[in-house]
Amino acid sequence: MARLLAGVAGITALAAGVVPLEATQAAAATCTASTSTDFNGDGIADTVIGDPNATVDGAVGAGLVHVVLGGGKGVSEISQSVSGMNARPETNDHFGLSRAFYDADGDGCTDLVVGAPYEDVASGGRQLVDAGAVYVIHGSPTGIGAGSTIEAYTQASLDATTATEAYDWFGYALKAGDTAAGSPYLVIGVPGENVTDGGTTYTDAGCIEYVQDATKASVSEKSPGVPGIVETNDRFGYSLAGTNRYFAVGGPGEAIGDEEFAGGVTVFNHTFTDGVPTALAGIGQGTSSDTVPGVAEAGDAFGTSISMTNYRPSGETYNSDALLVAGTPGEDIDGVVDTGSVTVVRVQPSGTYSLVAGIDPKTDGVDGTETQGDFFGQRVAIANTDTSVVTSTATVRLAVGIPGREADTVKNAGAIQIFRPLDSSVGTNDKILTLGSGLPGTATARDYTGVSLTAGSANLYVGVPYSKATSSLKGVLHVLPWTDVDGTTSTGTTTYLPGSGGLPDAGEAFGVVG
Repeated sequence: MARLLAGVAGITALAAGVVPLEATQAAAATCTASTSTDFNGDGIADTVIGDPNATVDGAVGAGLVHVVLGGGKGVSEISQSVSGMNARPETNDHFGLSRAFYDADGDGCTDLVVGAPYEDVASGGRQLVDAGAVYVIHGSPTGIGAGSTIEAYTQASLDATTATEAYDWFGYALKAGDTAAGSPYLVIGVPGENVTDGGTTYTDAGCIEYVQDATKASVSEKSPGVPGIVETNDRFGYSLAGTNRYFAVGGPGEAIGDEEFAGGVTVFNHTFTDGVPTALAGIGQGTSSDTVPGVAEAGDAFGTSISMTNYRPSGETYNSDALLVAGTPGEDIDGVVDTGSVTVVRVQPSGTYSLVAGIDPKTDGVDGTETQGDFFGQRVAIANTDTSVVTSTATVRLAVGIPGREADTVKNAGAIQIFRPLDSSVGTNDKILTLGSGLPGTATARDYTGVSLTAGSANLYVGVPYSKATSSLKGVLHVLPWTDVDGTTSTGTTTYLPGSGGLPDAGEAFGVVG
């Protein structure tokens, strides 16, 4: 469960001549820039759904992404077969394993970033296996996909100071947005990067590529000011999260003392110091006196999944702080292996962080019991439903994926557990959602509900890409308004399913989000 998907990528060559990431194009008069996912600029939010296991042009596991335009304006299917992609679908590329969105060119239409981390890249007559690639597909008033301006990047073509290498997994994780100053930024995780420090090369130490406007920086634990020590298997860049003032990088393989794969998270802001984003804090179990509960242990994998949202303190006029949640799916509770836990901290501009909540199935008042292989925290999503007011328990919601949990007696059906992490007792208002109870559908064995999860200010997105139910064998995505989850409204869940609503009746792991 440590990797959502696995595979050996196919063979493809990326063109060296691509449009620079910071290049702009003429503003589209009809683009409104009014929502964060508005690819055609009509002021209506659109929905992005991945299927990184999809077969494309006969290539098994090549992967694709669906964009459902809001207002019933159609569905775009984006894969490496789209003209202008400078690539072709190959077996196990897993295009769409990661996705992000932002207005990269400032035209008012949202642009889509898609990772294919298992892409093989041709270089010097060789194929660099699983080197990875990232694509920026630009939105326009006519939509997104066929006809879009598309940029294709390897690590070296994005940042000439780096090298494209086999098994780097460039694009395994993505995060994008705008800084508080209005500059677009993009963070690309490269958890398989080998890092040389002090004459020694550390395999899979990991790094990120950070782009803000025209400035680019490659960042690892050997970069100036970044806490931690470069080590083999740190996997720095495996997970990413961010707001307009901060971003966070998960390294679930980080060793703490002698404990391998204990995990850690590094928090940065969007300003530069010594040529790289400014590191504010290194967070992990056992790294700061009692701030983060628990003890760093081998295999905990703290930071496997991370999520971040804005926080406005009392007396402030803006969201100066952030809430960061980190999942630790390998945490053992009272000797019960891989029960899992999550930690929520508040981050301040100085880099000071404080504990908001430590949650596991044994926490007082929390529904559920510690069970082997639940992987509580395999995926996490935190959201501030109203950033225009002082942050309180009324505005913040946390969803925790538990893909190994039973639903009644159905093994590995999975669940989502909802919390208000600012409650004085996090178990007071928690609730568990499973297929057939809070979520549409029927729970079946090995659905692994909770392995695909994300959230916005208005909605919770729950994908079930490995659904075994006969009605959704190709996967399914459910979108729940937070007000429905709270029980204050009954708007109803929107369900996206292959073969309905204009979506093609095909798929292997439809419903991958987050």
